[in-house]
Amino acid sequence: MEFAPDLLDTLRAARNIAVFTGAGVSAESGVPTFRDAQTGLWAKYSAEDLATPDAFRRDPEMVWKWYEWRRELMRNALPNPAHRAIARLEQLAPSVTVITQNVDGLHVKAGSSNVIELHGNIWRNFCFDCMAPAAELPAGAPLSTCVHCGGWLRPGVVWFGEALPAAAWHKAALAAELADVFFCIGTSSLVEPAASLPRYASTSGRNVIQINPEVTRHDSFAQFVLRGKAGEILPALLNAAWPARAIR
Repeated sequence: MEFAPDLLDTLRAARNIAVFTGAGVSAESGVPTFRDAQTGLWAKYSAEDLATPDAFRRDPEMVWKWYEWRRELMRNALPNPAHRAIARLEQLAPSVTVITQNVDGLHVKAGSSNVIELHGNIWRNFCFDCMAPAAELPAGAPLSTCVHCGGWLRPGVVWFGEALPAAAWHKAALAAELADVFFCIGTSSLVEPAASLPRYASTSGRNVIQINPEVTRHDSFAQFVLRGKAGEILPALLNAAWPARAIR
């Protein structure tokens, strides 16, 4: 796999790198994308029917069971070559920030140490009423109540109609503004406001590198567009940029 010399030079010269990832990265680990068709007992529902505060208020047990089903689908997922290459970047560049829309925790499992989870983490829980964090529950745990106020526990993810966590969004926007190189990897560019980050990086004068098998609206303002799977392109790109420290 060959890469343009100016792309390799840009990557090697970067002091601050931000890596923005979407569902396409985790899909390479076998994690179903959020908008994939539901199956089995959940086939008659769409994600938009269940991943909302109103749905939880109406039927917290049903929403909890759906998330337990989703957790089971990704419980055995492992980081793929894209996750591992992103973690490897920390040994190659002075500063690397990972900004992800994914809720599966695979970036941390791969070894990335500076991860901003814009949409939360499916393995965490907090109280729907008082917002107090709760311990991770065992697989198949039933709907439970908060030890502080007795409210229902909910998955620690951002639902439709909810704002992104303010602290996470501020950190992500700052990383986009300051990055010399901003990777945009495996994201459809449909979910706002997260989808605005690559555009913000571009308007801030940063070099945007888009990696995606499909055309997205991010292509129009990316300085470099690499078409294909992240798990194939990223390891090859890092090996080409830093051949003396190649990934084996």
